[in-house]
Amino acid sequence: MHQIHLKAPNNWINDPNGFIYYKGQYHLFYQYFPYAPQWGTMHWGHAVSDDLVNWEHCGIALYPTKWADRNGCFSGSAVELDGKMYVFYTGVRYLEVDPENIHKPFNEQFEPTQMMITSEDGFHFDNWNGKRAIIPPIENIAIGNRIHTRDPKVWRGKNGWYLILGSSLECKQGQVLLYRSSDLTHWEYAGKAMSEALPGWGWECPDYFEVDSAGILLFSAMGIEEPDGKPQSHSLCCTASFDEESCRMSFADQYQLVDYGKDLYAPQTTTDAQGRRVMVAWLRMPHPTEEGWIGMFTAPRVVEYKDGHIYFRLHPSIRQALQKPIDCAGQADSGIYCIRTALHDGEELNIGGYRIYRADGRLYADRSALGEHSEGHQMVSQTPPMQDGYEIEVIVDKNVVEIFANDGEYVITHVVYELEPQVTASKGVELQMYTTDSMEG
Repeated sequence: MHQIHLKAPNNWINDPNGFIYYKGQYHLFYQYFPYAPQWGTMHWGHAVSDDLVNWEHCGIALYPTKWADRNGCFSGSAVELDGKMYVFYTGVRYLEVDPENIHKPFNEQFEPTQMMITSEDGFHFDNWNGKRAIIPPIENIAIGNRIHTRDPKVWRGKNGWYLILGSSLECKQGQVLLYRSSDLTHWEYAGKAMSEALPGWGWECPDYFEVDSAGILLFSAMGIEEPDGKPQSHSLCCTASFDEESCRMSFADQYQLVDYGKDLYAPQTTTDAQGRRVMVAWLRMPHPTEEGWIGMFTAPRVVEYKDGHIYFRLHPSIRQALQKPIDCAGQADSGIYCIRTALHDGEELNIGGYRIYRADGRLYADRSALGEHSEGHQMVSQTPPMQDGYEIEVIVDKNVVEIFANDGEYVITHVVYELEPQVTASKGVELQMYTTDSMEG
């Protein structure tokens, strides 16, 4: 069915994992706690799609079975070699268990091990006999923090395979650790990279790739100080360079937010069937829905680089699915619709109480009229000053609004509740609205 946004099948999901186009299908795994709508012992849930629009949940792919992952199969990635899917993830073992909740560690006392498992078809994983540890817990504090080193992302280079881990130096500076391998099984440490110009006491979910002749690093930085003085965690991106021979990586001093709504976290990319670099990310929800699930993903976005700027454009498959013209939001198929318009300074679009407006060359989004949100979810978000024009494309679903300014120059994504199917705009603002043609894939 047309979902546009992949949602938790039930209970809790967070980070996307193992995103890959494999044997003619898109596979998207995700952090999953199947027992309650709250964070707990991590499993890998699994969904597949033929087109990035219509998703089918496939149950649990990975679950704890070993000493090293007894308390969770945490985030990671997937690649293909000789027809096999190779999955890499962080196994976690609690050194101290919370006596009131066995699904959580006590005082953050846990030990991560980087692990691997393979599958012949991408659906069947031998959790009992197929796992192996590939990178042991960090012993040398000069390399990285033993606790906060995780989330392996693997890619193929010209002369071998490379793996990047998110880490921290003395819980004061975020960094990445780099490894290399000739066979995906035996890995050697090759160095680390950091920059004091980039924020966060620790980094997680790193993703390095090249697009449009530029190296790009996505990472989720912990401990970014907000204007109110309270540190938060956000996903950032910057240009980067990587030399395969020396395995050295360096970063530009300037960075962007991946998404200016700041609900997005832990983005992961792969290449689609046409070779485009496509990204999905977790949307952090402050509380479960009425149906009892919590956690969903963004619509897929194409990452491009132009004139020193990183763009996150709505994937063409999503735009193609939203082609049926409608006159009002109430005509939308299953509540999913798209609005295309232009906003100049002083103009506004109101979607059931959710305000989008432009002022001082920036785009603003205000969800404060849509009920309570928890601490850390800001009510009003804004982009930097925009350069590319006035066009906006808005994707509306029951629990999310995604605003693409100038085809991905900047994006604001907000989790929403109590959104009414009513759209109004300032006088003179012309709206084009579209929905999917049916619920069938």
